[in-house]
Amino acid sequence: MNIAKAELGAVILEELRFDNRYGRLPPAFYTRLAPTPLPEPYLVAFNPAAAGLIGLAPAEAKHAEFAEIFCGNRLLPGFDPLAAIYAGHQFGVFVPQLGDGRAILLGEAAGALGRWDLQLKGAGKTPYSRMGDGRAVLRSSIREYLASEAMHHLGIPTTRALAIVGSDQPVVRETVESAAVLTRMAPSHVRFGSFELFSSRRQHEHVRTLADYVIEQHYPQLGEAREPYLELLREVIARTAKLIAQWQAVGFCHGVMNTDNMSILGLTIDYGPYGFMEGFDWGHICNHSDDGGRYAYNMQPRIAQWNLCCLAQALLPLVEVEKAESALREYEALFEQDYSALMRAKLGLATEVAEDAALLQDTLKLLHDSRADYTTFFRRLGDFDSASGADNTPVRGLLVDRDAFAAWAARYRVRLALEASVDAARKPRMDRVNPKYVLRNYLAETAIRKAADERDYSEIPRLMELLAHPYDEQPTMQAYAAPAPQWASSLAVSCSS
Repeated sequence: MNIAKAELGAVILEELRFDNRYGRLPPAFYTRLAPTPLPEPYLVAFNPAAAGLIGLAPAEAKHAEFAEIFCGNRLLPGFDPLAAIYAGHQFGVFVPQLGDGRAILLGEAAGALGRWDLQLKGAGKTPYSRMGDGRAVLRSSIREYLASEAMHHLGIPTTRALAIVGSDQPVVRETVESAAVLTRMAPSHVRFGSFELFSSRRQHEHVRTLADYVIEQHYPQLGEAREPYLELLREVIARTAKLIAQWQAVGFCHGVMNTDNMSILGLTIDYGPYGFMEGFDWGHICNHSDDGGRYAYNMQPRIAQWNLCCLAQALLPLVEVEKAESALREYEALFEQDYSALMRAKLGLATEVAEDAALLQDTLKLLHDSRADYTTFFRRLGDFDSASGADNTPVRGLLVDRDAFAAWAARYRVRLALEASVDAARKPRMDRVNPKYVLRNYLAETAIRKAADERDYSEIPRLMELLAHPYDEQPTMQAYAAPAPQWASSLAVSCSS
């Protein structure tokens, strides 16, 4: 491409600097290989915001070579493609060898805003594909592309999405679908399972090498600590506790919290059968494949703790058992601290009193008993009229038991009065933490159907724009805040999603 720079500071692809620090680890950590060519690729979606993270000019996406590069058909100078190996506990069962079965790391692009792994998801078979075909499909690629950006704009740590490249190549899942490659970005794709692999093989020198790599590249402040590996564990525990608190507060369900899907940086990674809570249900299961409900909404905090125990176990060659156990005991308090603060803010509370925990639990019980829409309830709660005897129909109308609401409203009114809360001042605070728009499954499905059935990709950037401003009113987009229509009641997402 010989294209002029589109904006100050933006560069063309050939000017990007690429590196692969992970590729300088010993060969036991990965397999070097080229992506499998994708026939007749075409660009489905491009994210200028993600491009800006690496200083790439948005105009680059307008050229045919862009699709060739970001499906893996053409490798730029400096690309060093590889598939990483790792292990993991999948639905509680340890699998001694997993790895990037359909993802290939091209390397890192360095920009003014840091270094970002560029990984192609759906780039073909690797030695870790097992029985898989190494491909992603358009449906799952659109879902991850939208979800990762939606989470980012909600303020939740996540991988990012640069582009989707499609092809008419057929891929067999439950039905025959078309292939796609998603370019996703993260400072690192190292997982809990990366440590579990070498620990389970008793390759303790590799556990140390990986821990040193993670500290040097991503937690350099720990390098001078007296016990850097213990501090690494404590940092990951704290980040994971905060991440799960954010998931719970926004009503996000991951669906497959296997240890190989847990980021060592505390990012949300590997979007599959995720979902944003609609009708509130403590035990909501977003993954159709999760028959036992292991990864249900109310299980996520506990599963994260269990996964951290697996990570701690893998780090025992470097950390004393008693100190690892002590670090793990910090998780519950950290999670409760983060979650309680987030939920007080959602309730519009500026101070903390002992009774707040009970108020929160009773608020969620009220929602659970009515299956009230989680996002809509908290958004409307910003308009709660704290005057005695106020009707508060917009909130009350979401709940089946009007008497239960009346009792709750009286209690909430007293709590607001306790801190002399003023309605007009409270509402903007609540609107800043209670999104009006989340990526409901039916919104993603609408974009998928238009793309798959009509080759109409226009809904993807429309949703991207909507989800980039989840807390704003956006008057022309009001319909996107509506609960799911009747046709969406049959939607189901599984591990193939």
